[in-house]
Amino acid sequence: MLVSPGSRVAALAACGALLLAGAGCGADKSEEATTTPQVRLYGSDGNMTNAYAAEFKERADLLDGMKGTTPLTPLPEAFKNRLRAVDPKLTDYLYSAESYDAVVISALAAQLAGSTDPAAIAKQIVGVTNNGERCEKPAECLRLARNGRDIEYRGVSLNRAGFTDAGEPATASYATLTFGEEKLDDGKTEFVGAGDESAASTKNPPRSHRQGGGKAPSAPLVLGGLLPRTGDLAIAYPPLAAGAALALKEINAAGGVLGEDVRWVDGDDGTNPAVAKETVEKHIADGVHVIIGAGASGISRAVLPDVVAAGLVLFSPSNTDAGLTSVEDRGLYFRTAPPDSLQGRALADVILRDGPHRIALVARKDSYGEGLQENVRAELERAGIDGDRVKLLTYEPPADAKAPPLDFTAGAREIKEYGADAVLVIGFGESAQVIRALADSGVQIRH
Repeated sequence: MLVSPGSRVAALAACGALLLAGAGCGADKSEEATTTPQVRLYGSDGNMTNAYAAEFKERADLLDGMKGTTPLTPLPEAFKNRLRAVDPKLTDYLYSAESYDAVVISALAAQLAGSTDPAAIAKQIVGVTNNGERCEKPAECLRLARNGRDIEYRGVSLNRAGFTDAGEPATASYATLTFGEEKLDDGKTEFVGAGDESAASTKNPPRSHRQGGGKAPSAPLVLGGLLPRTGDLAIAYPPLAAGAALALKEINAAGGVLGEDVRWVDGDDGTNPAVAKETVEKHIADGVHVIIGAGASGISRAVLPDVVAAGLVLFSPSNTDAGLTSVEDRGLYFRTAPPDSLQGRALADVILRDGPHRIALVARKDSYGEGLQENVRAELERAGIDGDRVKLLTYEPPADAKAPPLDFTAGAREIKEYGADAVLVIGFGESAQVIRALADSGVQIRH
């Protein structure tokens, strides 16, 4: 389990030693040489959703038994009910809490800054989550902020520790998810914690401003959406959008920010840099102060220079690329999703529990896919899994909706010839083609 790094590494190292000895955690080498193993499928946050099953249509049974991890805290039923009141058709909750918290933190930072100036907001964001008076509800936190009180926001996803100096969660909760009959089996979901509470920032933000009567001259606060309404990550859009909409609703019901309702300007990132850049350009022209997004880490990397040049804040609820921790951002980039350095440990743990002999790690070719792939590979190596037992493959995701579907035939054949008995697929909706190709190549998928 991932309860403590020391105990987890020791346990995985023991499992790795058994693998190398050919006993206890998997089949021996003589068996490997004479049989074609069944393959267990694993996924990550980009495809472990109920919406992902829809990508398979009549072949959704291929997912039965697939396991994976995603940043997810146990969500209170009251929160789910409030989300469903915003979107009655909601079937997934992936990153809904992170989206909700990103909007709430942005609003609280503006209230404490006494201004909608993005630079002033940015200087308050980390402090909103640390070293103040604890509050959990937007109305309660806004009341304290209006009175010039330092606050320590604890929301739905951010419930153990606050942000690090880099503007991301110091701790995280991960869920191990399992597909049942063409949908996630909630009865098999397990939660584990990760991260270090001592990594939370101890720096003091600029002094907060007590709001006087009436509206602030710079109000209203304008937030711009940069979420994947279309593209490969569109399967994650409903919960992301619902979380943002719920937060906006509750903030404005509590009196808004700086005496006015917070405004929302919708925008699509298209899971495509060109689409996202057009949206950012429009947001800049429309006077947006904080951009909520992008959905995918690679898209945020593509638009961040434009956002920074315009002096705006980019605040993502779902970016997990560990490299974004140290990206050059002039203090204007934040995220409520934890970095994949933590998810890599959780995924390696899930895979090793099943005692695999040969592991194929398949990833979409971008900063998210290749970054998480490398994190998982490193964790497997730390657990004692030799390099010849791990095969790395990547694929180019389709450029846009008009591009030909992903063809993974050659990769599937390579995995079959390698004799993998575990395949991790790191991708978004397009990664359904990887699993279809595996089945079509004759790989026996274990359910």
